[in-house]
Amino acid sequence: MRRRVGNTQRVTDPPALPTEAVRVGALRSMKRRASGLLVVVTAAFVALTVADPSGGWVPAALAAVQGGMVGGLADWFAVTALFRHPLGLPIPHTAIIRERKDQFGATLGGFVQDNFLSPDIVGERIREAHIADRAAAWLADPVNADTVARTFLESVVGALDVVEDDVVQRLLHEELERMVASVDVAPLAGRLLIAATDDGRHRELLDVGLRGVITFLDEHRDELRHRFGQESPWWLPGALEDRLFDRIVDGGMALLRSVVADPNHEIRTAIDERLVALAERLQSDPSLAERGVAFKREMLEHAALRKWSASLWTDFKATVREQAPVADSPLRLRAANAVRGMGERLQSDRELRDTLDGWAESAGRFVVENYRDEIGALITTTVSRWDGEETSDKLELLLGRDLQFIRINGTIVGALAGVAIHGLTELLR
Repeated sequence: MRRRVGNTQRVTDPPALPTEAVRVGALRSMKRRASGLLVVVTAAFVALTVADPSGGWVPAALAAVQGGMVGGLADWFAVTALFRHPLGLPIPHTAIIRERKDQFGATLGGFVQDNFLSPDIVGERIREAHIADRAAAWLADPVNADTVARTFLESVVGALDVVEDDVVQRLLHEELERMVASVDVAPLAGRLLIAATDDGRHRELLDVGLRGVITFLDEHRDELRHRFGQESPWWLPGALEDRLFDRIVDGGMALLRSVVADPNHEIRTAIDERLVALAERLQSDPSLAERGVAFKREMLEHAALRKWSASLWTDFKATVREQAPVADSPLRLRAANAVRGMGERLQSDRELRDTLDGWAESAGRFVVENYRDEIGALITTTVSRWDGEETSDKLELLLGRDLQFIRINGTIVGALAGVAIHGLTELLR
């Protein structure tokens, strides 16, 4: 059956092979036909022998059925002798396949190796298959993309069930420790700070922070006033206390607003100078470097970090196991979209498809060139391991139906030969 793949290419699908049950039924049917024809010819022979064979058409008919019997019996013997001993008699050179199974396997392996496992033949077949076109069309189909995603995620779930959680969690934490340990915290912080201050990016952050402080002071004035009252001396009058609090808060908010409004404010300048100095110290001050090392050590030894690293694996497993079987889950949809995107990319990129086809052809040629002997030996070894009777049955299922036609043809040809011989005999008298 020929069908279109992609936009232009047409490929031929191999014919579907019949099932074993169908082959068994077909073989039995042909055996009954061939044997039935032989029985008919034999019955005709008996009838004609009982009748008067002295003249007329009877002698010619008798010669025909005699020839048909001989041809049918000869071909029955020949076909049966391939697979088993005729009538169970151990006649020499019968049950050929069963007795010479190993030689047959070696011959078949050599035949396949010499006639099929050729780099040129395999390369041409792969090239004509247009694997990339087929793969692109198949993967771009939403149903197929979901099938691939589901199969992949089910495989991941199966792999996750095999892996021991303690081992993976330990490896994750060890890898995290290695990554953190390889980072020099203080110099890295210094470089980041320099990068932030070089183009004045920190000023935007400073403005955001100052505005946040102003908003906080304004929104929490009552809370702060209450807290100030709790911390102030008992002998301070309430009115003076409120006035003092308002002066402090209002003055602080006014100062912050002036810093936000004035890009050249002296406080901004002081902050810039301190940040630059801090960046230089972070990269060169040994005491800050030691503090960075101590900070890393404290962070790695903290129980919260171990708990977090362990939760990464646990959460990942739970997410995959929960969403893999659900068709509309976010994980399944993302996986299916990724697969479909691969197919659509292949369909739209001729150069990529040509590249993949070239890789496939090169891979096929490489396998044949380097492993053709092993493939031939695999056929030979596989056949040699078969049971003799099983091998005979397998080949009879494969070839037996056609061989039964030989029996039928032998009966018919034998009958025609009998008539021809009878006619020639009459002419020579």
